[in-house]
Amino acid sequence: MHAQLTVTPARLPELLLTTAVVRPVFLWGAPGIGKSSLVRDFAASLGLDCVSLLGTQLAPEDLIGVPQITGGRSRFCPPEQIARAEPYCLFLDELNAAAPDVQKAFYSLILDRRIGSYELPPGSIVIGAGNRATDQALARPMASALVNRLVHVHLRAAPDDWLTWAAGHGIHPWVLEYLTQHPDHLWSPPPKTEEPFSTPRSWHMLSDLLHSAGDPADDETVALLAYATLTPAHAGAFRAYLKVARHAFDLEAILKGEARWPAEPADRDLLYFLAETFRARLVKDLPADKRHASAAVRQFAFRAKSLLVELAEISLEMAQLVIADDEAGNPRLPSWFLVEAARDLPRLVAARA
Repeated sequence: MHAQLTVTPARLPELLLTTAVVRPVFLWGAPGIGKSSLVRDFAASLGLDCVSLLGTQLAPEDLIGVPQITGGRSRFCPPEQIARAEPYCLFLDELNAAAPDVQKAFYSLILDRRIGSYELPPGSIVIGAGNRATDQALARPMASALVNRLVHVHLRAAPDDWLTWAAGHGIHPWVLEYLTQHPDHLWSPPPKTEEPFSTPRSWHMLSDLLHSAGDPADDETVALLAYATLTPAHAGAFRAYLKVARHAFDLEAILKGEARWPAEPADRDLLYFLAETFRARLVKDLPADKRHASAAVRQFAFRAKSLLVELAEISLEMAQLVIADDEAGNPRLPSWFLVEAARDLPRLVAARA
C-alpha cells in the first residue's frame, strides 16, 4: 500500500488515542521499526492487556473456535484468549501475511467486533499491523473488503524518537553514541538478497550482544556481531567508529592538522567512517548561502577543500562519498562549496557527475 502521509513513533500514541478507540486501525511499516512494541506500550498506557495473534500462524478455526452442541444446537466457542470478559487490546500482527481464509475470518471481528455470539467487551480496541510488499517481506494482497474496514496508518522510523527511547532502556553506550553521530544509519531498506540489514530492532539486538560480550570486547568480536546484525556498510562504519573511540583518532585531529587520513588498506573501514563523519560535519556547519558564512566558517571551508584533495589522493571513492547526493538525488552540501571544490579538484566532481 502506498503511503501518502507517515507518522513517527512519538506521534503514534496520540493518533491511536483518536482513532483506535472508535475504529480498528492497521499499522503499515517496514520490518524492525517497532510496530509491535508500540502497540503493546499503547495498550499498557490505557491499562489494557494486549492479546497478540500472529496472522501467519493461524487457521480460521483458531478464531472462529470449535462447535459445541448445546440443547440440540451447535454453537461456536471462540478461544479463551479472545473470549474475555474484560476490555482488552486485540493486536492482529502480520495480518496481511495471513492466508486469505484467515483474513476473511477476521472480517466480523474487525467490523462488528464479534465472533459468532461473542462480542468484544466495551472499551476494547482492535489494531492490526503488517509489512509492505515493497519491503521484501511476506505480504499478501489485502482484499478490498478488509482494506475498507480499517483505518490505515503508515509508520516510519525516526532516529530522534528512537534515541530518546534508547537512552532510558539500557541500550549499549557504543550504539547510542554511534547513532547520535549517524542517525541515518538507524534504518536501511530491506535488501533483495538474504543478508542482515539495519533497523531499530537489529541495533537493539547488537546492543544486547555487546552487553553479553562484556567490556572490553575485542575488535574481532565486535566485527562479528556487527556484521551479523547490520547492513554491511553500517557494520563496517560501526567497527571503524570503535577504532576511533578507542584510539582517540578522530576527525577533529585531522581538521586541526594533528593527524592525517588513514591510508593503510587495513584502515578502509576507518577511512569510510571518517569520510561520513566529515560529510556530516560539512552539512551541519556550512550555510546554504556563502554570504551568511562568517570568517571562521570560510576558514573551515578552505580547510575542508584541502582535506578533500588529500582524501581523493588516498581514495577517490571516499572523497566522492563526501560530496555525494542523498538517496533522493538531492545535494547534501551547499552548491557554492561544490563549485569551489570543482575548481580545486575537477576530477572529483567530474566523477560525481
